[in-house]
Amino acid sequence: MAEERFDRFDFREAEPKWQQTWEKQQINKVTEDPGKPKYYALAMFPYPSGKLHMGHVRNYSIVDVIARFRRMKGYNVLHPMGYDSFGMPAENAAIQKGISPAVWTKANIAEMTEQLKQLGYSYDWDRAVYTYRPDYYKWTQWIFQQFYKNGLAYKKTAPVNWCPSCATVLANEQVEDGECWRCGSTVTKKDLSQWFFKITQYADELLNDLNQLQGWPERVRLMQENWIGRSEGAQLDFSVPAVGEKLTVYTTRPDTVYGVTFVVVAPEHPLVERLIEGGHIPTATVEQVRAFQEKMKGQNEITRTSTDTEKEGVYLGVDVINPFNGEKAQLWIANYVLMEYGTGAVMGVPAHDQRDFEFAKKIGLPIKVVIQNPEGNLDATTMTEAYTEAGSMANSGPFDGTLNEEGKAKVAAFAAEQGFGQGKVNYRLRDWLVSRQRAWGAPIPMIYCDDCGTVPVPEDQLPVLIPDDLDFSGQGSSPLARHEGFMNCACPQCGKAAKRESDTMDTFVDSSWYFLRYTDAQNGDQVFDKEKAAHWLPVDQYVGGIEHAILHLLYARFFTKGLRDCGYLTIDEPFKALLTQGMVCLDGTKMSKSKGNIVSPEEMIAKYGADACRLFIMFAAPAERDLDWTDAGIEGAYRFVNRFYRMVMSAIPTIHHARSLLPVQTGNMAAMMGALTMGELAEGLAKATTLTEADKDLRRITHATLKKVTIDLYERFAFNTAISGMMELTNAIYAYREKVAEAEQNTLVIAESIQTAVLMIAPFCPHLADELWHKLGFPTSIHLEPWAQYDEAVAQAQTVEIVVQINGKVRDRLDVAAGLNAAETEAAAMASPKVQEMIAGKQVAKVIPVPGKLVNIVVKG
Repeated sequence: MAEERFDRFDFREAEPKWQQTWEKQQINKVTEDPGKPKYYALAMFPYPSGKLHMGHVRNYSIVDVIARFRRMKGYNVLHPMGYDSFGMPAENAAIQKGISPAVWTKANIAEMTEQLKQLGYSYDWDRAVYTYRPDYYKWTQWIFQQFYKNGLAYKKTAPVNWCPSCATVLANEQVEDGECWRCGSTVTKKDLSQWFFKITQYADELLNDLNQLQGWPERVRLMQENWIGRSEGAQLDFSVPAVGEKLTVYTTRPDTVYGVTFVVVAPEHPLVERLIEGGHIPTATVEQVRAFQEKMKGQNEITRTSTDTEKEGVYLGVDVINPFNGEKAQLWIANYVLMEYGTGAVMGVPAHDQRDFEFAKKIGLPIKVVIQNPEGNLDATTMTEAYTEAGSMANSGPFDGTLNEEGKAKVAAFAAEQGFGQGKVNYRLRDWLVSRQRAWGAPIPMIYCDDCGTVPVPEDQLPVLIPDDLDFSGQGSSPLARHEGFMNCACPQCGKAAKRESDTMDTFVDSSWYFLRYTDAQNGDQVFDKEKAAHWLPVDQYVGGIEHAILHLLYARFFTKGLRDCGYLTIDEPFKALLTQGMVCLDGTKMSKSKGNIVSPEEMIAKYGADACRLFIMFAAPAERDLDWTDAGIEGAYRFVNRFYRMVMSAIPTIHHARSLLPVQTGNMAAMMGALTMGELAEGLAKATTLTEADKDLRRITHATLKKVTIDLYERFAFNTAISGMMELTNAIYAYREKVAEAEQNTLVIAESIQTAVLMIAPFCPHLADELWHKLGFPTSIHLEPWAQYDEAVAQAQTVEIVVQINGKVRDRLDVAAGLNAAETEAAAMASPKVQEMIAGKQVAKVIPVPGKLVNIVVKG
């Protein structure tokens, strides 16, 4: 049958129409329903910086497909959206453009919300959260106080980035090549009193519970494991005769302690100051030390510890004593040792640590081999790099000949017995510094009183509001610190004059609990209702970029455990499964505004429609891989949308004719409009006795495709292969209607294949699907329909092709009945005339059948 001509899918008319219909009918609104299994589908929420980019579209399209599919599968789905709306961009805009951060943020949110709605995402907007609004940050402040009460929030002095010209603290991202992003002055380090969250209290649990997260990518779990950085080693005490005290070093290689030829402390180590104050360091050396300390203030820890950074240091003119052999070792400061890691002091073993080796070679320090390789030929004078592999301890006193892995525990035990050390577990993870000297963030709800000390703001006085009249000139200290009306207050305990905390919280705090607020977003009396949180949590599927694999996910896990221990949650982990989608690229390069290679979602929607954009971005690559945007790709998706539309529209008269062949029950609105329910179709086809081979073949393809798409969406998130399957089904429907005479076409078979196809495309192209569902005669939205059920017997192929190999080379291909066992598959292959001809006169040594795939015949002679 020739394809009938219909107008193209008018997305410009249909997409706004259905978006308004969904909003009016509130079909995406969700409440707790114990009668259905729950499913919490969540995308990482965006920062409202202006407009969506294609990376957003990919992330949110993935989750929308998941959410829509699960709803049709009978789940009660929570699918919310919000905005991570505090942070530097808004404050920078205020400084540069003279506009309030709140005004800038609100305008951007309005624009992005409109874009999200244009894309047809099925969000329950009643649950939206906006982290910059007082009704959200009130509870951020409340959580801070719960952590404070439970010992998880504390204050201590810590170094910050300081611009002396602007007289202000800078975030790490405001420091560019060691200079202030705004004025270009050299940035230094300055010690300030800062608030911390005690995430290290959960180090072991955060590490061990990674084993629960089998739904996470292995590489993300490994990244978190490495970030936590648990290591087993020893703390060893080297004596410092000059000041009569001990210097404790931490090492993961106590087996190498006899190879120490120098000891290094961080430039910031307090021992350095004591040595200077005590006059133990020569005057000329003190000047070198001060210059080196200043230089290190301008370098961040990433630069200092990079393997590419040249090792630098200053000898302090002081020696320490190795407690194991009584030998002296020079004491140095160096750039590659940080106060924040271990004890801020490391023992230098150049023969067996590459950093120490490079430092020793540059300075000319001794190298001593104490771990000998299996060949026994290591020589310090000829080594070109450190030996870090397994071996036997040598030049190590009583431990000579001990395998070094065994030696680690033995050396630590010996140190403990002798009283100059002990075994120690250490972590790379450090407590989370949450103080930010900025105004556009949640104010830390603490008050400082000369008489009462540090006092939490009473809960009934939360939120501590951000003033509307802040000075965002960019000069001097934080706008909050300069606002007298904000800073001056009364002590809640004694009533005397007091000062507020001028720091705000790191914006990572906002994103560490937003997924909890979604469970009860409108609650003005509680952070969330415990029962509602218990109903929805954990998040069943979380989707976001790999760039958040460490900090955001780690902090969210910490918040979950902390709130659990404060009595507000019952779960241990927030995200049951995680999908990290790939980037969207153009010509192989990640799209970014700075590179000027952005493809505008608005332009694509205006030209091709939201459904075509969604379809292409889900089809072009597997979800976890990078996607290369192409004009040809989006145009191809657009053509398929229209081809699919014409296929369904051309079949509607046929389907309505099929409806006339079946009885109509009273009150069946769909039937009165000419539609056939999927149940009626299944019942009618079950009774059919005159199906032709063409009918059976189309039914098989329909049910096989439905099975494939169901599995692809339910188990594998293989969105691209699911779409490929739907394209193949579309081709099969067209082929059936073209090759089978119209009078011989089975209207029930056509109706089943068409309606199944529309149901399957609904999660991907929601506007197209609802438009077609309505034209088919259904009175309600397709997104309220149940997912179609495939019949395994119908989906099963009647025959399959098997390959026949002789001595590994393909010699024949056979169509055999589906479902043959190994013996039957072998018999079919051996019966092939071509095979018989080729093995004639030869000895069959072995036959290896693989049912449904191949048979390999091994012959001799």
